[in-house]
Amino acid sequence: MKVKLKTRKTVVKRFTRSATGKLMRGKTGLNHLMRKKDGSRRRALIAGGELYKGDRKRILRMLGEPR
Repeated sequence: MKVKLKTRKTVVKRFTRSATGKLMRGKTGLNHLMRKKDGSRRRALIAGGELYKGDRKRILRMLGEPR
């Protein structure tokens, strides 16, 4: 009998799944020194981005999915 994979709660908080199934992540660089960043750069950071393809398998395992 296989052991169930436990979900890592920090990973659940940091990654979301899009409607098409992609894993989305938040971008770094939004915590401080915001005055020197122009508006377009700040908006791009807020938008987030897709997870790197190389990390997908590892993050899915942390989310408790067997794939």
